[in-house]
Amino acid sequence: MTEHTNPPILVLGNGGWGTALAMILHSNGHAVGVWGHDAAYSEEIEDTRENRKYLPGVRIPDGIRFGTEISTLATEVETVFSVIPTQFLRTTLQGLQEQLPPRALYVTCSKGFERKTLELPSRIIQSCLPAAEIAVLSGPSHAEETSLGLPTTVVVASHDDTLAAKIQQIISTDTFRVYTSTDARGAEVAGASKNVIALAAGISDGLGFGDNARAALVCRGASEITRLGAALDCEKEAFTGLSGIGDLVATCTSTHSRNHKVGYRIGQGETLDEILSSSEKVAEGVETTRSMHQLAEKISVELPITTEVYRVLFENKPPRQAVGDLMRRELKRE
Repeated sequence: MTEHTNPPILVLGNGGWGTALAMILHSNGHAVGVWGHDAAYSEEIEDTRENRKYLPGVRIPDGIRFGTEISTLATEVETVFSVIPTQFLRTTLQGLQEQLPPRALYVTCSKGFERKTLELPSRIIQSCLPAAEIAVLSGPSHAEETSLGLPTTVVVASHDDTLAAKIQQIISTDTFRVYTSTDARGAEVAGASKNVIALAAGISDGLGFGDNARAALVCRGASEITRLGAALDCEKEAFTGLSGIGDLVATCTSTHSRNHKVGYRIGQGETLDEILSSSEKVAEGVETTRSMHQLAEKISVELPITTEVYRVLFENKPPRQAVGDLMRRELKRE
């Protein structure tokens, strides 16, 4: 068992990524408590030392505690990693507000835009916990691989360099390399928008369109989300780095990608309702597609791939027709 020589840390969310992060933090000598909304499932993980829904077969160290009572998990906690899916983040924080440390450092690891408000996770946390310091963790990091100790590299971003460097030290290990950035907004926008492109790549693969089409979607998708980032005053480096092209490539090509899997099944002929009702795992790209489509109209940014994914998901447009319409768009310079 790892000796707890560093300050205790709280992880909000006991899905695959929350569990994988807890394992990394534990390996760095932190006492880690992991909060989950389902008491029965938290108890099951605590007793079996396995997160069977999200990380089956991965042994969880005994020193990591799972539960639903913040008071028993968050004693003297100064740092909180939030892995609550974006669409549930506000209501979760509002429900826990009185129990959470108000001035702690919160590291958001969620990806997406909130439905209706179009807010990013960092802004949701700030509105619920105004005194909190906030950083963003993003990059190509599938929990299935990270939890096994396979090499992973991500970026932690904050407007405060010192804050980013602090998180870098807390979570970096020999197999989990962390870079820093001052463009937190860029890291969040890149991390959210790449999920929509992953849906598109999955649809293309489901239709059997092959490697050329997937590569084109990744490339043009990178251009599309960079254009969105520029309109939102983000730095270009966020979209060419780990939170951008790195995460985009991983999500568009990996068998672990939930968004690619959803897109693939749509390309194979299933409906969105059938897919969502058959899985407990959250594919953030579905709601992000809706939000990005709304955002693009609001700020007048052209996002052709996002537009077609939106029409397939929410307007019942045939996937094959959507790809055809992308191919027949007006010819132009790259």
